[in-house]
Amino acid sequence: MTTATEPHPQGRIAFQGELGAYSHQACRQSRPLMEAVPSTTFEDVVDKVARGEVDLGMLAVENSTYGRVADVHSLLPRSGLHIVDEAFVRVHINLLGVPGARLQDVTEAHGHVVILPQCAGFLRRHGIRGRVSSDNARAAREVAEGKDPTIAALASELAAAIYGLDVLARQIEDQANNTTRFLVMARQPDHARRGTGPMLTTFTFRVRNIPAALYKALGGFATNGVNMTKLESYMVGGSFTATEFYADIEGHPEDAPVARALEELRYFTTELNILGVYPSDRQRG
Repeated sequence: MTTATEPHPQGRIAFQGELGAYSHQACRQSRPLMEAVPSTTFEDVVDKVARGEVDLGMLAVENSTYGRVADVHSLLPRSGLHIVDEAFVRVHINLLGVPGARLQDVTEAHGHVVILPQCAGFLRRHGIRGRVSSDNARAAREVAEGKDPTIAALASELAAAIYGLDVLARQIEDQANNTTRFLVMARQPDHARRGTGPMLTTFTFRVRNIPAALYKALGGFATNGVNMTKLESYMVGGSFTATEFYADIEGHPEDAPVARALEELRYFTTELNILGVYPSDRQRG
């Protein structure tokens, strides 16, 4: 059983979960020459980056089947970190068992609460009960340690390789396009234009307490032809009257249309915070 990653000369990147988690897969895909460092929680990832224990952090923000990861969206604005990249990972869910186990032997499958609904159809067809685990990779490790052929894990093939498990069924997710979006976080912002594709800008804002403020604030993006790919709202401090908005737009703040739209937005807001400027992932779309 593999229990540690090999260090690499090009820095360290923290992720939430144990070795073999989908966030670990995202690190390997996005930053293959960096050492991937497991972390217990999203807050732990942020703290490691902020303290300088690692160079970057990998945070899952949304899944095409499950939706947004609420904890991360609320954590980002107050993290003090900056988005420098995004990564889309195709999430293939696999049923992993101890060596020699067979699919027909399995009565229970352990996985994260987010993963279980994504393969509910497969589990139902095979009469397998889903059991919640705090982490998919942890579920794989515990299955390997338990050596019970009736208990399986729902995890990646990377986890199977790390913990010495057999893949009893591959790609059992109910939705063929099951994909998770990750954000790469750093201590310092990087607003340089990078790559050959389009750039994205992510920011949060609070509108002034005047009639139609949100409508007027967003009007600048429409009139300047700036595409807004995400807009979400959050209560601030548990108040029903204070709302913060999180947005992704296509373009760089130095692009003339984006600059005009942001200037108009500032007029109608009490707070505007640019969280990151980064290249669009080639898998976006």
